[in-house]
Amino acid sequence: MPAIIDTEATPSLLIFPCDFPIKVFGTATLEFELAILTIIRHHCHHLRENAIIQRNSKAGKYLALTIVVPVDSQSQLDAIYRELSASPLVVMAL
Repeated sequence: MPAIIDTEATPSLLIFPCDFPIKVFGTATLEFELAILTIIRHHCHHLRENAIIQRNSKAGKYLALTIVVPVDSQSQLDAIYRELSASPLVVMAL
């Protein structure tokens, strides 16, 4: 069983607030894009206009989104990753 890390007790290497790039991979569908943006906006209400970069896979089946999000704390960042990872539309979140 993998070890569970208590992020509240573990000091972060990040200095908050900061802009943090999150990469999310899924199938290249409008449903995927909308779901990811909904999740991100649930946690970060103010995204910059150029905060999202899209890249399709060579065959066009998958889409990679890189979203630079303004985060205020490690707990906010953890909550974003938990919600992204829980989505059935997300193949991987980095």
